[in-house]
Amino acid sequence: MDLKKYIRDVKNFPKPGILFKDISPLLADGEALNYTITSMAEVAKDVDVIVGPDARGFLFGTPTAAVLKKPFIMVRKPGKLPGKVISREYDLEYGNNILQIQADFIKKGQTVAIVDDVLATGGTIKAIIKLLKEQGAIIKKVIILLELTDLNGRDSINEDGIEIVSLVKF
Repeated sequence: MDLKKYIRDVKNFPKPGILFKDISPLLADGEALNYTITSMAEVAKDVDVIVGPDARGFLFGTPTAAVLKKPFIMVRKPGKLPGKVISREYDLEYGNNILQIQADFIKKGQTVAIVDDVLATGGTIKAIIKLLKEQGAIIKKVIILLELTDLNGRDSINEDGIEIVSLVKF
């Protein structure tokens, strides 16, 4: 299935000069969504845990984990997860951000696939990789719906033999 047909361009969103890749048409089409989740699950079938960042990583990571009957672990911004958390600050184009993961769900030696909607600069994924490594996880795969190749995010996370799979590249 050609998933590009289900991703539309929106000019000047969220601000002037940006060409936004809108995945809403894909989410609104049951067959395209099913194909996406099935494809992601096929790639992730040999890992122990699926991890995804808030918010759109949840849209793809949770059903991927459910199809595989594997755990899904959330990565969120500060103050959104109860209990003990591990934090990682990372740089954005203008400023920085912090991501957190609950400290007691990843076990040392577990293999992980990170699932998200878009790979742009790679900053979010790189921060997640560091968070997971601090807990002793082995990151095997990064599975992305849409990769913006001009932003070279793949280069920033291409380390330690992590397999990076993008279903669509622009």
